[in-house]
Amino acid sequence: MRIAVLPAPDDFDAWRDTARALAAQQVPPDDVVWQVGDTPEDLFATTPEDAAPAQAPSPFSVPRAFIDLARSVVMADEPERFALLYTALSRLRREPKLMEDQADPLIRKLEVIAKNVRRDIHKMRAFLRFREVQDDDGTSRYVAWFEPEHHIVRANAAFFVNRFASMRWSILTPEVSLHWDGKALSEGPGASKADAPDGDPTEEVWKTYYASIFNPARVKIGAMLKEMPRKYWKNMPETALVGQLIAGAQARESGMIETARTAIGGNAQAAWEALRDEAATCTRCHLYKHATQTVFGEGPVDAAMMFVGEQPGDQEDLAGTPFVGPAGQVFNRAVAAADIDRSRVYVTNAVKHFKYEQRGKRRIHAKPDTGEITACRWWIEQERMLIRPQVTVALGATAARSLLGRTVTIGKERGRPVQLPDGGEAWITVHPSYLLRLPDEAQKQDEYARFVEDLKLAKAALG
Repeated sequence: MRIAVLPAPDDFDAWRDTARALAAQQVPPDDVVWQVGDTPEDLFATTPEDAAPAQAPSPFSVPRAFIDLARSVVMADEPERFALLYTALSRLRREPKLMEDQADPLIRKLEVIAKNVRRDIHKMRAFLRFREVQDDDGTSRYVAWFEPEHHIVRANAAFFVNRFASMRWSILTPEVSLHWDGKALSEGPGASKADAPDGDPTEEVWKTYYASIFNPARVKIGAMLKEMPRKYWKNMPETALVGQLIAGAQARESGMIETARTAIGGNAQAAWEALRDEAATCTRCHLYKHATQTVFGEGPVDAAMMFVGEQPGDQEDLAGTPFVGPAGQVFNRAVAAADIDRSRVYVTNAVKHFKYEQRGKRRIHAKPDTGEITACRWWIEQERMLIRPQVTVALGATAARSLLGRTVTIGKERGRPVQLPDGGEAWITVHPSYLLRLPDEAQKQDEYARFVEDLKLAKAALG
């Protein structure tokens, strides 16, 4: 039995070097017990005298996809993670294409673990809040408390250094603390919630901002609990407003849109970025479990025209950007033919995660159902509230249902405006992917020309 000792629970480099040495010696996975420091990560870890001796490993290569997967998995709060990764590494030496087999139980398990880690990274970025304190010399320092589910604090350090480079800050967590003095990052021992400050005047900025983007007529407490886990509420000053925001919903509804556009000194872009960051951790329906990432909308926040598609496709899911696949190319060509400036419109999807069926190595698009459309409708409403487009073009039946809240027959609604509750107009046409599926070339050309005419009508509605 070999005991492999790692210095820290998130030390990928140490795991890689140790695993490489063991693999070079052809040590079977079942003969290795992984341990962090002096704390066994396996109940059968016994004597440190059995630890594997240092040995220069023989070089061998593994797919980049495995390295990326391992970097995430190593950070998981999962006792078996090192053993699972070493098992996969051992198999890769015999099965070079193992990473391409998404149906393999081991690979699927590792992917799930990695996805949970990435989600925790997003939660830290979205839900961590700094509070101002005074150091002994009278200078300001910003302190935040966070309780991650996985060992992701060090991996997130660069994000906060880049985002808050001009601030002096500390992030306290139970496992480790990070400190930034404006020039260098240092690390300290873990802390407790009592070490963090309770509040400061800057919380009023957060509350003002949150109140401005909060849509009380539509947000339900249950939905907020699902999107923002209650464990983070105590760290976030804006959540104290939830009750009073809902209580005064009708009185504020008429002024909510304009308030949102002037949030934080007129910076609607900041409100949109916060909404996008929150959507990155969306778990409103089950689709997040298999998609690579949330694909949020993009475009100027003062756009007069918005386009809503169905859902991201395979390429959009990987890129994290809407309308970049084959249908997106048709869309871009048609928009140009309709004399619409693509850089001045906002594009998004009714459903933010890719729904698909796995067929061998291919991921085949699957149509979102009513529940999935309804679950994602909240995001569309928030995007429209912030951007307030004069004209919204629904590309396909799924987008139309998301906007109107009912089943839509494109043939009946096409070519005429539909009034939306917020005063804007909706125009309904086909989705560009419909044009790609037409087998007859002549019909394809006719339908493409009709699609361009629909876009021209929508543009004319702008005046």
